[in-house]
Amino acid sequence: MADESKDTTHFGYSTVAKSDKADMVADVFHSVAAKYDLMNDLMSFGIHRIWKRFTIDSSGVRRGQRVLDLAGGTGDLTAKFSRLVGDTGEVVLADINSSMLKVGREKLRNKGIIGNVNYVQANAEALPFPDNYFDCITIAFGLRNVTEKEKALASMFRVLKPGGRLLVLEFSKPVLEPLSKAYDAYSFHILPRIGEMVAKDAGSYRYLAESIRMHPDQETLKQMMMDVGFENTTYHNLTGGIVALHRGFKF
Repeated sequence: MADESKDTTHFGYSTVAKSDKADMVADVFHSVAAKYDLMNDLMSFGIHRIWKRFTIDSSGVRRGQRVLDLAGGTGDLTAKFSRLVGDTGEVVLADINSSMLKVGREKLRNKGIIGNVNYVQANAEALPFPDNYFDCITIAFGLRNVTEKEKALASMFRVLKPGGRLLVLEFSKPVLEPLSKAYDAYSFHILPRIGEMVAKDAGSYRYLAESIRMHPDQETLKQMMMDVGFENTTYHNLTGGIVALHRGFKF
């Protein structure tokens, strides 16, 4: 990881002031919001849908529960959770980025998903919800963009009910060296070109590739979750560890 002092952090491979990172990440997602869903399909060859389905199936969410889809972006998980919790439950789609939240709201309303979904612009490090509020929290491909990950995990722990669970779906470290090399070649040479052609923004996708490499590996993230209080914390590697789903409980 890049050298970090008390006042600096990494933005991709660059070192920046912690106070600047949120705005820099915001600029990335303002830029890519309109093409976000299309780019997800192109970047992952559609496999992101399988990763998200696995997350839903691992959530244990039932009718009448309250779910937080944090960094929920364009609402893929929210749409599924809305059906699971039914009209007696609630799903909160929260994102720090107003452009992503707007795209998500429009997309879900166009699908007819209205009654049990609320939209909140929120910073994961200081969630604006009461203690012991949610039965389940998911954060999919969002934690790596958070400046202070430990603060965010602690904030998620606070707003979970006892017995609740957190699921973190995030890019991680491939477990096989040949896969890792192929993945690097794809991420740094092909991905920015796709970003340039489709979203007219190679730089943002170069940042996304770099941010994945700077994110804690599977065991490190597991320990970070345990350090803020999560128990029975486990992870499941998907697609050879390119992505991992971490799950922890609050008791």
